[in-house]
Amino acid sequence: MATAWGAAMPASAWAQNGAGLGARPIATASAAMVQPFDMADVTLADGPFLHAQKMTEAYLMRLQPDRMLANFRKNAGLKPKAPVYGGWESEAQWDDINCHGHTLGHYLSACALAYRATGDRKYRQRIDYIANELAECQKAAGTGLVCAFPKGAALVAAHLRGEPITGVPWYTLHKVYAGLRDAVLLADSEPARAVLIRLADWGVVATRPLSDAQFETMLETEYGGMNEIYADLYVMTGNADYRRVAERFSQKAIMNPLAQGRDYLDGLHANTQVPKIIGFQRVFEATGEPKYQNAAAFFWRTVAHTRSFATGGHGDGEHFFAMADFDKHVFSAKGSETCCQHNMLKLTRALFLHDPRAEYADYYERTLYNGILASQDPDTGMATYFQGARPGYMKLYHTPEDSFWCCTGTGMENHVKYRDSIYFHDDRALYVNLFIPSSVTWADKGAVLTQVTTFPETATTRFQWKLRQPTELTLKLRHPKWSRTATLLVNGAEVERSDKPGRYAELTRTWKTGDTVEWRMVMEPGVESAPAAPEIVAFTYGPLVLAGALGREGLAPGADIIVSERKYGDYNNTPFQAPTLAGEPGELTQKIRASGKPLEFTIPAADGKPVRLVPYHRIAHERYATYWNLA
Repeated sequence: MATAWGAAMPASAWAQNGAGLGARPIATASAAMVQPFDMADVTLADGPFLHAQKMTEAYLMRLQPDRMLANFRKNAGLKPKAPVYGGWESEAQWDDINCHGHTLGHYLSACALAYRATGDRKYRQRIDYIANELAECQKAAGTGLVCAFPKGAALVAAHLRGEPITGVPWYTLHKVYAGLRDAVLLADSEPARAVLIRLADWGVVATRPLSDAQFETMLETEYGGMNEIYADLYVMTGNADYRRVAERFSQKAIMNPLAQGRDYLDGLHANTQVPKIIGFQRVFEATGEPKYQNAAAFFWRTVAHTRSFATGGHGDGEHFFAMADFDKHVFSAKGSETCCQHNMLKLTRALFLHDPRAEYADYYERTLYNGILASQDPDTGMATYFQGARPGYMKLYHTPEDSFWCCTGTGMENHVKYRDSIYFHDDRALYVNLFIPSSVTWADKGAVLTQVTTFPETATTRFQWKLRQPTELTLKLRHPKWSRTATLLVNGAEVERSDKPGRYAELTRTWKTGDTVEWRMVMEPGVESAPAAPEIVAFTYGPLVLAGALGREGLAPGADIIVSERKYGDYNNTPFQAPTLAGEPGELTQKIRASGKPLEFTIPAADGKPVRLVPYHRIAHERYATYWNLA
């Protein structure tokens, strides 16, 4: 039986739930402290997250698998059944990137997530069709390798020989591996299982001749999360060859300093690092070797606490920068690559399962609203690449058929897996991490918990139990760091008032059908800045970043739907003067006033005119400012 813990399910969950690729699942070296719920046991109710999911579902159905398969068939000596898509998938335009085919892997993952979330068999049908096509490619080529980038197997062979290459073949192959893995684990696709095993075995044989030194040299080229994939495969099958490959794909030049608590990230390409760090955590789960988890946990603390913007994003032009130079990078149009936020949330979730602290959930919530939900055009379902903070700039979204950036691919996944991190559980307790209208079925306990809320428009959420019989359970509600106090009511009566944010309020009792719980938090304006640039601030309201909504002056209709991510910063450069704010940060925060509309505020500019502030995730098709350089 397939399990469904999201596309990045920890190794311990596979062993525990019996998912495998035809072999007996093995015991894992490091069991998780909490478990996610099966996505099929969580239902989303109306709200912005369900809307985003439906927009992505519609986009997935509009895309044509044969167009994504075109170059796979070409490399296998087969005639394509349809013309290839444009952008990064087009051989003519993007030979220097050699990411052709990455979209198909993301698409498989997205369809697997959508299938698990909705149960709609049309996603399973697409998965099986693609897997059968890839099997035909393997048969025609006489090898387990399937790829779509120019020069195909010859490019991989040159890379394995240590020759200089143009492109990132392992990065691209990682997406195909991951898509097939998700097709197996979330949709129980037998065709995907067969293709994945053959591809995995090809990888074992192809890399076996490399010495450890040669392998490390190869890993200087971006390789995605190949260590994650082979750690997953090891747990899924018990094949020791896969464990060995997972350890070899764990780049020692990156891991060892992190495991020793050394931050040397300045100047490194950000999204090259995050997937391999996720892989470190996976290898820890599969092997129990603490150095891998030490590296992953230190990296997370470094990025989440000292290198992130108020939105949870990080980086400039895809690279980490020295935080002493915050003022030189914060206003770039090329900040906060959306893929990095996607992968940081995968890492956060994986670490939380082994160390269920509210700190992880606080970061997850902030990045989910201000990075992931904010990345989608609510009108078209298209997604951003960067979400920069240049005052007066705007969000730029990919086109439906001619972009296919890396963030287009992760964007397909982001909005169909919201239900994977709302609730968690251990043997006795149910954790509520996110305040999203939804319900969760805890089958082992004969319980259903329904959450009704308009959060973040109101800072209150309400729960109701339905149980097969009265049952003693513990309910753990996150008291977010942003809420000074929180009040807990059961069946209308106050039972606890918490003044310790950043923890879980814990309530154990024998619950019966109809029991209600109300969790009242406090949202209020706040301000954030970096230590090196205290005069540059972002305003917040609870977990939300408030953006100045600056209108569409000088912008043509459709100017925010673009083809080339390389031209971020060049688009929409008509002269525009953003408002100036003046004063001390704390004093300005006190001047933020509610407008009378939900989550809309004003703040006075230096000229006395009000600036409209709204949650950043609601900004679309207009200029904005998230950071302000105070006069």
